Amino acid sequence: MLAYIIRRVAQSILVLLVVGLVAFSMFRFVGDPIDNMLGQERTQADIDRLRIELGLDQPFVVQYYKFLSTAVQGNFGVSYRQGRPVSTIIAERAPATLELAAVSGILALTIGIGLGVFTAIRRDGWASNIIMSVSLIGVSLPTFLIGILLIYLFSVELDMLPSFGRGEVVDLGWWTTGFLTESGLKALILPSITLGLYQMTLIMRLVRSEMLEVLRQDYIRFARARGLKERAVNFRHALKNTMVPVITVTGLQLGAIIAFAIITETVFQWPGVGLLFINAIQFVDIPVMAAYLMLISVMFVGINLIVDLLYFWVDPRLRADRAGGH
Repeated sequence: MLAYIIRRVAQSILVLLVVGLVAFSMFRFVGDPIDNMLGQERTQADIDRLRIELGLDQPFVVQYYKFLSTAVQGNFGVSYRQGRPVSTIIAERAPATLELAAVSGILALTIGIGLGVFTAIRRDGWASNIIMSVSLIGVSLPTFLIGILLIYLFSVELDMLPSFGRGEVVDLGWWTTGFLTESGLKALILPSITLGLYQMTLIMRLVRSEMLEVLRQDYIRFARARGLKERAVNFRHALKNTMVPVITVTGLQLGAIIAFAIITETVFQWPGVGLLFINAIQFVDIPVMAAYLMLISVMFVGINLIVDLLYFWVDPRLRADRAGGH
């Protein structure tokens, strides 16, 4: 087990290095940040001076090495646009994105797994057919269109929920939260539904498909023949054996919630790191863009590592196979 963890951590570090290299290389073709930082009255001397201050006059290998060496320490440089440390800017924006992602992930997991089990157990019922038909909306419609429709219905027509912003937040010193205010909770509703709807429908359909497959297995028939209660058969035996592929997809989707919050944050003008990344692209703010992609990569790699380790807890056959291999 320890050797497996060490090997997976080594692979994760290699992936992060490659992602950092690709991201840092791509940003060289986005544009020249000097053009956005200096006005129309700039001279060549001003351009050369600023290029030296930002280290853009150095070879690419040197720039990349400096970026990695400082990023490991949590220092991503200074924003070209705001002139402040990137780590400070991201720390200010991260609570908004993490709270939005947490609420969306909880909604997607609880409702997705619950509806997936329900539609599998009651697969011929009218309620299951309606749920499966409605779920096509979450899978088919793009995220930005769902957000616009929700804004039109609940903000414009019904005037029930805010259409943009985070609402009133409470500053806890190292964290700002909207969970403690009424306007903050209301502002969370539409973005969290928009962001989590696709993941919820995907998880629901996956759970239903895997659950139906497991319910056809011989050991399920044997459990029923022994006289076990239907609840014990469905949840203690069927659901547990359904969770291995579900954990894989769920882990990836939780990472996707954070990574693809960009669209939702743009539609609702949510002041998170996704909107920060969009603004950084417009102003060719390379340190912010590189820091964002590196942080998203760390989250994806970390989630995948946790998912791999969860396999051993959910499926005893994997533990037995690995023990037999050694």
